[in-house]
Amino acid sequence: TFSLGLNVCMSGSATSCEECLLISPSCAWCAQEEFGRARTLTSRCDLSQNLQKRGCEAHNIESPSSTTMVVKSEPLSSKGSGPTQYDVIQIMPQKISLNLRPGDQTSFEVQMRQVEDYPVDLYYLMDLSLSMKDDLDTIRNLGTKLADEMSKLTSNFRLGFGSFVDKNMSPFSYTATKYQDNPCNGYKLFPNCVPSFGFRHLLSLTDKVDRFNEEVQKQMVSRNRDAPEGGFDAILQAAVCKERIGWRKEAFHLLVFATDDVPHLALDGKLGGLVQPHDGECHMNEKNEYSGSTKMDYPSLALLGEKLAENNIYLIFAVTKRLYVIYKNFTALIPGTTVEILDQDSKNIIQLIVNAYNNIRSKVELTVWDQPEDLSLSFTATCQDGQPLPGLRKCADLKIGDTVSFNVSVDARGCPAPGTQQRFTIKPVGLKDRLEVSVDYRCACGCTDQTQANSSRCSSIGQYTCGTCRCDPGYLGARCECQEGEAGSMYLSACREAEGKQICNGRGECSCNQCLCYESEFGKIYGTFCECDDFSCARHKGILCSGHGECHCGECKCHAGYIGDNCNCSTDTSSCVSDDGKICSGRGSCVCGHCQCTEPGAFGDTCEKCPTCPDACGTKRECIECRLFDSGRLSDNQTCQRLCKDEIITVETLKTEDPNAVLCLYKTENECVMKFMYSEHANGMSVLTALKEPECGAAPDAMTVLLAVVGSVLLVGIVLLAIWKLVITVHDRREFARFQSARCRARYEMYSTPFVMASLNKFRSKNVLNKSHKLHELFVH
Repeated sequence: TFSLGLNVCMSGSATSCEECLLISPSCAWCAQEEFGRARTLTSRCDLSQNLQKRGCEAHNIESPSSTTMVVKSEPLSSKGSGPTQYDVIQIMPQKISLNLRPGDQTSFEVQMRQVEDYPVDLYYLMDLSLSMKDDLDTIRNLGTKLADEMSKLTSNFRLGFGSFVDKNMSPFSYTATKYQDNPCNGYKLFPNCVPSFGFRHLLSLTDKVDRFNEEVQKQMVSRNRDAPEGGFDAILQAAVCKERIGWRKEAFHLLVFATDDVPHLALDGKLGGLVQPHDGECHMNEKNEYSGSTKMDYPSLALLGEKLAENNIYLIFAVTKRLYVIYKNFTALIPGTTVEILDQDSKNIIQLIVNAYNNIRSKVELTVWDQPEDLSLSFTATCQDGQPLPGLRKCADLKIGDTVSFNVSVDARGCPAPGTQQRFTIKPVGLKDRLEVSVDYRCACGCTDQTQANSSRCSSIGQYTCGTCRCDPGYLGARCECQEGEAGSMYLSACREAEGKQICNGRGECSCNQCLCYESEFGKIYGTFCECDDFSCARHKGILCSGHGECHCGECKCHAGYIGDNCNCSTDTSSCVSDDGKICSGRGSCVCGHCQCTEPGAFGDTCEKCPTCPDACGTKRECIECRLFDSGRLSDNQTCQRLCKDEIITVETLKTEDPNAVLCLYKTENECVMKFMYSEHANGMSVLTALKEPECGAAPDAMTVLLAVVGSVLLVGIVLLAIWKLVITVHDRREFARFQSARCRARYEMYSTPFVMASLNKFRSKNVLNKSHKLHELFVH
């Protein structure tokens, strides 16, 4: 209400109760007969508390406020199948009535819960162009296997089948005579195939999954001329031909679109002379084929999204890796769609569908249908963690049975024609449940019911209503006491905002103590002294208040959901939420609906890309664990496929020469080391190059270890003994050498004396004679 000290209630141009209420939700009107100064008509419009201070009694103050009334609110269900299948409630309340005063915001709470064991209808729509031949061979027994997997998620599952190629006309298909019955005529790699067709419905939704296998086994591929396919024609027919397909009202609708190429889009049909836009209706003939294929153009993305949402259908793009980015961009334009990577031969189709189903069921998103143009809506989500998230209308990482809530604020920007009642609907994406909201407007004042025509209070030449006179043409004044054109010095002073200022600020004429403001080609000039206008406000790209606000007396009054001097800054943060549910991936802040990355090295729409961030390796490690080894934190909560969309390349040996890649490594539970490289490619995709297996040292054999230990002990013992023996031997030899040397020396000294020598010679002679005598006696004997 106040800006730079200005009271907008009193500075406005309100000359009636209704005009006063439109200025601001804080403004009130005093309908008391004797109130205010005679010359100031706008003095009756002020803040309610100011009016009371100035003598207006409370029962004479008109100040209605917005109100909310819950009309229907049945409790949320917990189970989807069984006797209560047709009474399942997943949104609460179901009906609300609003009474809105323009600018007076009101709010209400919506609760959502996805029930357990909800019925599922799955329609498999397959590209049968020639390049999908190996995929067709793979899915010939898909029905039985898929039913077995889906039985773990729901007890009520039905399956249907349809196929498409492209429009059977030039330049999209081969139309020459020799190709009419066999477009593969002359094609050496695959010489026989069926004529191309736009869309063919083959099997209505049924719980007899064997019939699915039978229909698939009957199919043959076809051949079209250009690379793009006519899949969007088929998607639209599968969505709108509800009776032919067999979609149940009380079921979860999944449409799986399997292809290996890009689709034709709206206006491509002009290449074949098709200028009639698609009408969005069902065109199936008695053969269950699309009869409008060669009559209408391909549908637009907007039409496709509208019809899918209208029929509560979740679309799953199952595409090859090279097409992932293209179809990922489509999901941003078509609500309720998701994209999964399909192997070249579709061998992962069952796991793909299960992952997509779990991904879809793990999140809730609200959409608004038929929103009136003069209403502004803003959402605040409170997900499973209990933290309010302003600007968000979706929750992710939910488990079946989790209850989440959304606070919805509604603001009316103006008043429609009297008696107008508006309606809009809030509904979850892909579900039949809805909240119907009816809107009435509180734009009239109660005092207008007591209007008096030609009242004596107005000199009998005007209507008396809500304490003021509405004079007949040509008359002015608080009591219609003056005629236009009368002037005088006593009146002129009443037309100056302050002493020394121009009369009526130079933008009007003074007549009968009132300013009559000039008309302007730019807009409206108003105010007691013609001091205000509705065109002198800030602009953005040449648009006044950016188109998201109203110009009031030089200041933009922004609509709900926008702020700033020129109202160009959105407070909606949904565009800043990354796949992991964080605002700007936790690496920046959301400013005016766009992420401003504050983490050095972070980039991307939601700051999701950051090879050099400290947490980059840790974040990508979780994807490596769950995608390659089905382990880690993400493997248990069914979010791996949703959060980890990066391309992962496995190699035997990791090359680390790339300067733009970051080497990451971590230790596994088995004390092995896992290495991978993280890089960002020019096409916007993150690429992880990882080893096929962690690097682990081979565990030694127990017997080898035992023998090695024993052998080592023996070897050490032998070496020690050898050393000891060597030392002893060397020592003994030295001692013996010294002994021999000393002995020889001693003998030499003894025998070298004369006495010793004589004695020795005598001894020797005697000894010889004795020996000779003994030998003679022995011989004789």
